[in-house]
Amino acid sequence: MKNRFLSCLLATLFVLSASAEVKYVFYFIGDGMGVNQINVTETYLAALKGKIGIEPICMSSLPVVGMVNTYSATNGVTDSAAGGTALATGKKTKNGAIGVLKDLETPCTSIAAWAQKAGKAVGVATTVSITHATPASFYGHQPRRQMYYELGQDLCKSGYDFFAGSDFNKPYTKEGEPSLHEQAQAAGYTIVKGYKEYQKKGRKADKLILLQSDEKNKKLNSEQLPYALDQDKNDLTLEQIVRAGINFLTSKQKDGFFFAIEGGMIDWACHRNDIGNCINEVLDLDKAIKVAYEFYQQHPDETIIVISADHETGGLVMGTGPYELRTDLLKYQRHSIDELKWILREQYKKSPKKFTWTAVEKQLREQMGFGAGIRLKDEQQERLQKRWKDIENAIAEANGDAESKAVRDRINDLCETTKHIISEVAMISWASGGHSNGYVPIYAVGPGTEVFQGRIDNIEIAPAMGRIAGYPVEE
Repeated sequence: MKNRFLSCLLATLFVLSASAEVKYVFYFIGDGMGVNQINVTETYLAALKGKIGIEPICMSSLPVVGMVNTYSATNGVTDSAAGGTALATGKKTKNGAIGVLKDLETPCTSIAAWAQKAGKAVGVATTVSITHATPASFYGHQPRRQMYYELGQDLCKSGYDFFAGSDFNKPYTKEGEPSLHEQAQAAGYTIVKGYKEYQKKGRKADKLILLQSDEKNKKLNSEQLPYALDQDKNDLTLEQIVRAGINFLTSKQKDGFFFAIEGGMIDWACHRNDIGNCINEVLDLDKAIKVAYEFYQQHPDETIIVISADHETGGLVMGTGPYELRTDLLKYQRHSIDELKWILREQYKKSPKKFTWTAVEKQLREQMGFGAGIRLKDEQQERLQKRWKDIENAIAEANGDAESKAVRDRINDLCETTKHIISEVAMISWASGGHSNGYVPIYAVGPGTEVFQGRIDNIEIAPAMGRIAGYPVEE
């Protein structure tokens, strides 16, 4: 008992000494990113080099490593709202609640608000909508995560310096009231679309919201940036967002900054059991972390980086029975399964009469490697052929209707079978399409971050970060 007391005392003293110097705080959250999401990514990178083992990525190479419990106040398996609230505020709450305790009324303030109170510039960024659960946990206080309009109003009231993501989710849902874009502008925010527009217009803004183009929002319903697998050269990326955020927050000439960044679509890829997509989303988050690490290397005594997750998604397991893996075959997946659905639906819509098995097989070869780098078993071929027969029947019933919902649904079924086969050939299995209570990792670097070693609970992270940085932590 005496040794444990001394250890806690030394850790506390170390954190207090660090707080005098730490000015810059990065808090990365990989939504849905359990330990196996990291493991499969590193195993895949090693397989690309022809070796069995792992090829470490930036985040897992940081010196401080631990594992985190994620259960909520009311459920053994958390959702992103309760998980995000725990990570942001240090308080557990009911599944579905944002920034309030489980009574759904008592607000709890986040580390972002503590940083603002301490005179720091504050940024919150994500690859999904800026009013989605995890980013909203840093500024919002609502009993239900689906209250997107009210969460958008909370964002406008926060006064934080920098926001970035795809867009507001459902910005026009209140009849007779101004849109969230209009309310944000009235609150002093400049809204820019894309990284190039940020470089032209954003740097001189007082407060900034960086969003993607209206064209992309129309295709993706304003809920997300394109998956890393689906991006083109003009798309806004998380790496660009972090660069813009660092640039903007340092320009505020305040006493440092706090910057929360979510890789939100690791979760989405895992909900879909889309393994190649999952790996590329982890790598996309890691690219953004490298940008922060470059900043840390320039300011090592003043910067901390902490990386964790709100929960694991999918119950991802590497192995399906045989003691083998073929993650190298995932290199043939060129697009997300969602994008494959869109490609095939558009192909049918443009020319229903030319939508044949030959045309579909060509797309599966080019986009997924089926029949090229990946040789399918007879049983897998038969499953695809069965799905195609269902499409043929729907096409016959549609009688040339290019907008046929039945045809679109059967195309989606084919793509669902495709994603299952991709996992099978790589020897990856999934427990579900939902969340699990698996441990998530925590990685960190910088003064005082040794406190994150070992096994901790998700509500310990934000208060510990706040104490390291010298914020007025609300216990």
